[in-house]
Amino acid sequence: MTLGSTAQTSLRWQSPQPQAPVARAQGFDGTLAPGQHIVSAQNPGGRVLPLASDFDIRQFEAMAQQLVADQRIPGMAMAVVHNGQVLSARGYGITDVRNAEPIDGHTVFRLASLSKSFAGTLTGLLVNDGTLRWDSKLVDYMPSFQLVDPNAARQITVADLLSHRVGLTHNTYDRDLENYADYRVLTQKLAYAPMTCQPGTCYGYQNIAFSLIGDVVFAATGDFYSQEVQRRLFKPLGMNDASLGLEGITASARWAKPHVRARGGWASLTPKPTYYQLPPAAGVNASASDMAQWLIAQTGHRPDVLPLPLLATLHQPLVDTPTEIRGSSWRRQRLSSAGYALGWRVYDYAGHRMVFHAGAVQGYRGVVALLPERDLGIALLWNSESGLPTGMLPTILDRAIGLPPERWIDVGFDDPGLYAAESNPAQQRAPNGSNAQKSTAAPR
Repeated sequence: MTLGSTAQTSLRWQSPQPQAPVARAQGFDGTLAPGQHIVSAQNPGGRVLPLASDFDIRQFEAMAQQLVADQRIPGMAMAVVHNGQVLSARGYGITDVRNAEPIDGHTVFRLASLSKSFAGTLTGLLVNDGTLRWDSKLVDYMPSFQLVDPNAARQITVADLLSHRVGLTHNTYDRDLENYADYRVLTQKLAYAPMTCQPGTCYGYQNIAFSLIGDVVFAATGDFYSQEVQRRLFKPLGMNDASLGLEGITASARWAKPHVRARGGWASLTPKPTYYQLPPAAGVNASASDMAQWLIAQTGHRPDVLPLPLLATLHQPLVDTPTEIRGSSWRRQRLSSAGYALGWRVYDYAGHRMVFHAGAVQGYRGVVALLPERDLGIALLWNSESGLPTGMLPTILDRAIGLPPERWIDVGFDDPGLYAAESNPAQQRAPNGSNAQKSTAAPR
């Protein structure tokens, strides 16, 4: 799908015929034919369905509490929103096994590749302003940029960068970055990187090439990417704990240290700075409270900041990513299709559209998912390399849409003591959302 030069959104026409994505072409005046209306990517069916009757946020809060029991994982945070309201935004466990402080709703985590949705959204705001176009060429802002194929370098668009369609092999030069190579050196080295296709024609996940969008933002606005994210997203959305970069997380009032497996348990580390060189791909830090506001905005409840047509564009898949339906058991059983949009993945989850992204970098992991037809948003962040909390996502999704429960995680709804943490609800829910009680992975 080609995104039009003045596109604020892609449009899908509601008619008796099968729907197909249509980009808003340059000069489109917004006039709709009789009987037609815009179908939002947030809610393709046109209406919001209720959550299943037995959906109970307390169950998931109790499950999170069980995950941090006995330091199975050091700590985590969870944010869940529905119909524009925060159901939960809390922390569990501790920030650091060596200097333990309780994680609360304002404890900051490193987001790794969850940062990519911020890059896509900021770029969309600039397109909405007319500052950029989705089909703007990278070389218009970085004239010296080169690939091994000079013609290919001239073809790359803003949309290609944000959807991983630059034509390079997956994760080009990420290993060099992990070995502390400089970002600027690696962008120049892209001139010699092997290509698998022409830009815009195939998918190859990137961190370094993706982050060229930061250079485009600077060239187009005159402001650094990090400043634009703060001004256009963090501040108006009330993401008051959020920051970018290593200095940002270490300056936070309370932040969760990264942990890797060690003999007899977990060992905390100093955050590795390498991927912080790439603010668009992996530079954002945020708390559960911040992520709740981000989910509310991405589910369409902050049109004053993120217009609905813009969200429809950001969440529209542009390229197929079939390998995403393999891997973990929930992916194999629940996903039937997968694609990449503009900083977001889009899946068919058991027949339901899901907008998604995951992130992982040394000692941190996270997942974010939007279920548009139920107006539900979920964010899970944790400060260890464990994959254990990932199973909470399909558990929550299954409950939301009324599927029979599966054992995605070794904490079940019928486990003894599941509700033990709820015996004193007033104690569990403090007004501020608080809760008293080895290798490097590339951001993804």
